Amino acid sequence: MQPIAIIPARGGSKRTPRKNIADLAGHPLLSYPVRAAQESGLFSRVIVSTDDAEMADVALAYGAEVSMRGAGLSDDVAPVKAVCADLLRQLDERPEWFCCVYATAALITSEDLRASYALADEGCDGVMGVSGYPIHPYKAMKLDEAGNMVPLWPELNMLKSQAHPHVAASNGTLYWVRTEMFIKQPDFYPARLRGYEVPAEHVQDVDTPDDLETLRRKFALNRGEA
Repeated sequence: MQPIAIIPARGGSKRTPRKNIADLAGHPLLSYPVRAAQESGLFSRVIVSTDDAEMADVALAYGAEVSMRGAGLSDDVAPVKAVCADLLRQLDERPEWFCCVYATAALITSEDLRASYALADEGCDGVMGVSGYPIHPYKAMKLDEAGNMVPLWPELNMLKSQAHPHVAASNGTLYWVRTEMFIKQPDFYPARLRGYEVPAEHVQDVDTPDDLETLRRKFALNRGEA
C-alpha cells in the first residue's frame, strides 16, 4: 500500500491568525503542500486534518481529503503527533509509512518529498526534514550574571571550524514515520532516524506576521519574480 500524507491545519493560530489559508500568490498556503504531495506521485491519499470549516473547504477545493478532528485535538496545546496518531488509528487500511507535512510548508516541492522518502528503508524508522545552522551552535553565547556575553560552551567555542561536527535541526516541514510504530508510540524522533536536508530556499517557518512576509519574498525569489 502506498504511503499517505497527513497535513495538519488547525484554524486557531494566535500569533498569525488564519495563517494556514493566508494568501500566497493568489492561493492559500495550505494549497501548496497539498499540491506538492499530489504531484509527488507517492501517496494513495492526501488528508488534511482540521477543526475549521473554511480550511476544510480549501482542502477539498484543491483535491485533498478532509478529516475533521475533535475538540480535544483542536486547541493550541494539542501536539501534532497526537493529531496524526488519532487519524491513523481511524484508518481501515494502514500503509507501512506515512508523511506528516506541515500546512505552512508552502515552499516544499514534490522532489523534496520523493528525495526524503528515498531515505526511508529497512535501516530506519523515520526521516525528518532538517536544516543546518548558519552559525555553528558551538559559537553560541549567553549573558552572565553581570550582563556580559560569554561562550555557552567555553571548551568548544575555541575549536577550529574543521573540528565542528555537522549538526542540523528539525525545520517543521516534513516527517516520515513507520505507521504501526508511530501508533504504538507517537514520536517524530524514533531511535533509527534519518535526516533529509531540505534546500534552504524551500524552508520558511511561519509563526509571526513577519515570517509570513519572509515566506512571500522567498516564494517570489524562487519563481524569479524578485
